[in-house]
Amino acid sequence: MNTRTIIYLFGAVALGLMGGYFLFGGSAEEMDDHSGHDHEMVDAGGGEAQVWTCSMHPQIQRDEPGDCPICGMDLIPLSTGNSTDPAVLTMTEAAVAMARVRTMIVGDTPTSPLSGGEGPGERRMDMGAAAGAMKDSKAGLKLTGRLAPDARTAAVEVSEFGGRVERLFVSFAGEQVRAGQRIATVYSPDLVVAQEELLQAKKFADVNPELVAAARTKLSNLEVTEEQISALESTDEVISNFPIYADRSGTILETKAEVGEYVKAGGALYTYTNLSNLWALFDAYETDLALIRVGDKVTFSVASRPGETYNARVTFIDPVIDPKTRTAAVRAEVSNRGGRLKPEMFIEGTIQVRNRSADKSGVSAASADELVVPRSAVLWTGERSVAYVELPGVEVPTYEFREITVGERVGEGYRITSGLAAGDRVVVNGAFQIDASAQLNNKASMMNRDVLVQGNNSAANQSGLTPAEQPIPDYRADTPEAFRIQLGKIVETYLPLKDRMVATELADKALLVPLQEALTKVNMSLVRGDAHVYWMQQLEAVQAHANTLLKKDDVEAQRKQFGFLSQALINALTAFGVEGTYYVQHCPMAFDNAGANWLSNEEQIRNPYFGELMLKCGSVTDEL
Repeated sequence: MNTRTIIYLFGAVALGLMGGYFLFGGSAEEMDDHSGHDHEMVDAGGGEAQVWTCSMHPQIQRDEPGDCPICGMDLIPLSTGNSTDPAVLTMTEAAVAMARVRTMIVGDTPTSPLSGGEGPGERRMDMGAAAGAMKDSKAGLKLTGRLAPDARTAAVEVSEFGGRVERLFVSFAGEQVRAGQRIATVYSPDLVVAQEELLQAKKFADVNPELVAAARTKLSNLEVTEEQISALESTDEVISNFPIYADRSGTILETKAEVGEYVKAGGALYTYTNLSNLWALFDAYETDLALIRVGDKVTFSVASRPGETYNARVTFIDPVIDPKTRTAAVRAEVSNRGGRLKPEMFIEGTIQVRNRSADKSGVSAASADELVVPRSAVLWTGERSVAYVELPGVEVPTYEFREITVGERVGEGYRITSGLAAGDRVVVNGAFQIDASAQLNNKASMMNRDVLVQGNNSAANQSGLTPAEQPIPDYRADTPEAFRIQLGKIVETYLPLKDRMVATELADKALLVPLQEALTKVNMSLVRGDAHVYWMQQLEAVQAHANTLLKKDDVEAQRKQFGFLSQALINALTAFGVEGTYYVQHCPMAFDNAGANWLSNEEQIRNPYFGELMLKCGSVTDEL
């Protein structure tokens, strides 16, 4: 080793010592000054350490990347888009692909910066142009229905006199009958007697001509024709098996009599109708009715004759809604001279919707400045409609829950009157899967409108209150006693769970099964309207947290789910009332001082969130 090398080595050591002094220099006391700080969540850059979470299960949070222990998906950085806003849900690219999510920009903004190009999984559409396309004459309003006989041509062929059916010349449904065709012969004692009376009266015609006239009138009243009466007088032979002739032409629908059967005067022989004209009956939903008018042109097709279309006009709109299907029949009349169409055939038709802007009703078709979305973008739940909007400017797919107001149907879409704005990228495929993910993660969804679990602050909540602090509706005045009794049975199965948490012991399946069974036995049809929807929300929350509680293998995790479950049950009892007396009790120190409630059947405080550690911590906040 030469002298120059030795000099370099000593220089490097000296520089290292000097660097160490400047980096870590100072006394031990100086380093101890930081001992009170929490360094766990501070990275080398002086900022907060990255938190990794699962887009499908945001309750999973880790300090390093990896896989979700629940679903196995890749964890994503919390700061890249996951939100504590219950109206916002983030998903991974893999989850989006699995859900087959497709989006579309609404509004007439072809250069909208939100489009971000037209890559896979997205569609751009100028919805002003779309509205025009949907009301175009080639689009119209698509409906399904069936063919039916024209009820105005239905008739019943009857026997004008009583007697025994000797012969039927028409014997099965579907047979064609011509007007004036002989259809049956009947032996009628009354008719035989009436004929003999006429023959006897003729013998005394010179003495009593009025008797002959009366006998003829009696036969006429029995629908005997003048030709038949004349034949009787000329031959002096009584007709025993009297023929019956069809009054009109048609197709037999049903035979009503059999050979050898006695029929009364006016008794039905068969029913028939004329199938040369048919009714096309379409089922129109309530939202479609505002677009349909008598006189609108209809084109339809039948599966048995592909490639053929039939034209008709709307002649009648049923004024009554079917309470089971929530539809009204829209009737059109179609000629069927060739007999190609058959009653009960399934049909698919299009009603050409005209612009209603000039109608006195005030209902207008979609115009270019209105927002129209495809039907697949709208989720329906009771009185509310929901859509999901993809948020721009985030690194991971993020979707926002929106309540929307839906106007009339326009072609294959709906006009949106509120809840969306031009330029919003709306989910048009996969919205239901997104909603299901939001529901599982206690985010705002169709059935979880108010995000019922406690401790979930919402940026969309203008009042600034947590869901646990939200005002609870009062349905007690209209709640039947039977429903309150059923709620009381739920509470009785809940109390053993509360006692298990007080004892700081794991709850098992045997403890939760009675609670779950009590939930399923509640007759939710006893409450209606908004009260029914509110109960469904609380029921879903209790069931979800009961199921999650069972999956936890430590008491603290079970206590957290128990808190959510308790709050939902308290909401239900407060809203509907309950048979018996129960106390709402509150611990302000539970869950890192966030606070939590529970139910008890006694005023004495026995804290289920701390057990023996702080058994008497808490207070009674309400008596139910």
